[in-house]
Amino acid sequence: MKYVKKVLIGVVIVLVVIQFFHPEKNVATGVQANSIAAVFTTPEEVQIIFATSCNDCHSNNTTYPWYNNIQPVAWWLNHHVNEGKEKLNFDEFASYSPRRQYHKLEEAEEMLNENEMPLSSYTFIHRDAVLSAQQKQVLVDWTKNIRKEMEATYPKDSLIRKPQNLKP
Repeated sequence: MKYVKKVLIGVVIVLVVIQFFHPEKNVATGVQANSIAAVFTTPEEVQIIFATSCNDCHSNNTTYPWYNNIQPVAWWLNHHVNEGKEKLNFDEFASYSPRRQYHKLEEAEEMLNENEMPLSSYTFIHRDAVLSAQQKQVLVDWTKNIRKEMEATYPKDSLIRKPQNLKP
């Protein structure tokens, strides 16, 4: 019994101490210089969908929920946001090479078509981030149009990733 009490006291102490350590927040103000909107026409409807369903994890500006002030939740959210930005960051999109931009747009379309984005762990809490079939189609059509623009500007073979040689 004394052992369990000591362990519980230790856990409480650790939980209290970690409340004083928070990761840096992903908060930027204003329009970002390398935003996707800086290089491609981004209709208002797409911008609204981004703001509601994408930007918390795929931009330089996250709107944090109240529970982000509780550790270890803040660390988990920070990791999740950083991972999302590493995969695709709409605020850094213009800094990507044309090939990477093209590939990211292909991936976005694929993930939308396969209902992989937004993540269910995100939409479970952020119910307004769930995309309707119409919203998904708006984004898919938009990504296709941008890729067509890119194909008209760059040689197509410069946009498509070449398969890596697979070793047995």
